[in-house]
Amino acid sequence: MCVAIPGRVIELYKDEALVEFIGSKKIVNTSLIKNVKIGDYLLIHVGIAIEKIDKDEGRKTIDIFKSMISKLEE
Repeated sequence: MCVAIPGRVIELYKDEALVEFIGSKKIVNTSLIKNVKIGDYLLIHVGIAIEKIDKDEGRKTIDIFKSMISKLEE
């Protein structure tokens, strides 16, 4: 099973972006996605942005991941 994690773009570089995940930040490759902008939500798999998703879907998915993490920490 493969899992892609949603994150929000906070800085842009050439073919890369600094993306904020649940409590962390990472530079990811964005060469597969066109017109990436600050504030966009991306799905990231093994350090590569594979899809742009809308903000509502991104926020909902992040909330689901936060809930899962919270349950694991109990």
